[in-house]
Amino acid sequence: MNVSVVLFTSDLRVHDHPPLRAALGPRNETVPLFVRDPAVDQAGFAPPNRLAFLADCLADLDQGLRRRGGRLVVRSGDPVDEVCAVVREADADEVHMAAGCSAFALRREQRLRRALEADGRRLYVHDAVVTALPAGAVTPSGSDHFAVFTPYFRRWSAERLRPPLAAPRVVRVPPGIRSEALPARPAAGAVSAGLAAGGEEEGRKRLAYWLDRHADAYEEGHDDLAADTTSRLSPYFHFGALSAAEAVHRARDRGGAGAEAFVRQLCWRDFHHQLLAARPAVADTDYRTRADRWRRGRQAEADLRAWQDGRTGYPVVDAAMRQLAHEGWMAGRGRLLTASFLTKTLYIDWRAGARHFLDLLVDGDVANNQLNWQWMAGTGTDSRPNRVLNPVIQGKRYDPDGAYVRRWVPELAGLRGPRIHEPWKLDGPERARYDDYPDPLIELPDGLARFRRARGQD
Repeated sequence: MNVSVVLFTSDLRVHDHPPLRAALGPRNETVPLFVRDPAVDQAGFAPPNRLAFLADCLADLDQGLRRRGGRLVVRSGDPVDEVCAVVREADADEVHMAAGCSAFALRREQRLRRALEADGRRLYVHDAVVTALPAGAVTPSGSDHFAVFTPYFRRWSAERLRPPLAAPRVVRVPPGIRSEALPARPAAGAVSAGLAAGGEEEGRKRLAYWLDRHADAYEEGHDDLAADTTSRLSPYFHFGALSAAEAVHRARDRGGAGAEAFVRQLCWRDFHHQLLAARPAVADTDYRTRADRWRRGRQAEADLRAWQDGRTGYPVVDAAMRQLAHEGWMAGRGRLLTASFLTKTLYIDWRAGARHFLDLLVDGDVANNQLNWQWMAGTGTDSRPNRVLNPVIQGKRYDPDGAYVRRWVPELAGLRGPRIHEPWKLDGPERARYDDYPDPLIELPDGLARFRRARGQD
């Protein structure tokens, strides 16, 4: 009897899953396997929000497999050791898994390949499982990756995506393969109160609903902070509960400017993955150095804490940071605003902001989180590295009535309209009514002048 193993990593689904379909192929049995790697926890990449969402995804994946006659096998330990142990227990002759793009994922793949080949087994690594296109599918002349998004988007859009694969009808798992219990969610107090539920079933429902009800408004409204018309699907793509390739096909089938704008955002995700695959060091080093001498010391640490707590004195920045703490998520416009404020107005190292985001964001990953932070810090691929977003102007533009600020900064709930974005300008008695909201950490012109001096722009 032929047996294979499917190692699930960032692809926790049964629909459109090339490794699972390839493993089932002409074979009789397969072992769907997930390994909890303690190295991920030790590196600080398993905070409570993502552990909770992961627990949901694994429970849903197990249910999806059980509906097809199978089950998920869970182990804890070094993934190479655990995969090899399962291979021997099942007498499997091959392992299938999705390709990754981080240095961590590439090292895991290389170690696993060597171990399996030494034992006479084979490893098959499948592209376009985590991303819509493989990381190295399109390259410019004379380079191994695109450093500018627009030409990448043109080439990416011209490529033919693989067709989505249906979920298998039957998954047969050989008997007697030991499994640990599915991971439990962390205690409620450790998880953001408004964290979304995870899992493939939930993700597929949300994608269908959003395409049907909200896609048409996306192009015009995705930056409207109060309207909240973004898809909120990024956590499901991060954990692979949704297939990026299938989502692109479904959005294109839906059609319209909003759906195309959504596809463009999925292309941005692929863009960052191809950049990280080509330059793994950008996870913690500047893609393009600006010779920054970021602020350090007690005052910088106090400013960082105020930013983390949503107490900067700039309402739209504080609203976004409080949303992050409550939901483990924030919209793209909020991420741009908060990152610009930390790196350029406060002139604090982007790595401090990226670390805080990774501690809370349910969709936090190395490619998108780190490279979006570098984009806003001006050390990444932005062609205007010294641009600074003014939080007052941005607040008035993307939250003109102040509804978003009132939702997340209740201290200012009595204010309406553009005044809410500049509470320090209220007259004395009125300002006193809102004295539990802090004054700005720094005047915007002072922060801009400091940043320009640091970048040699004065």
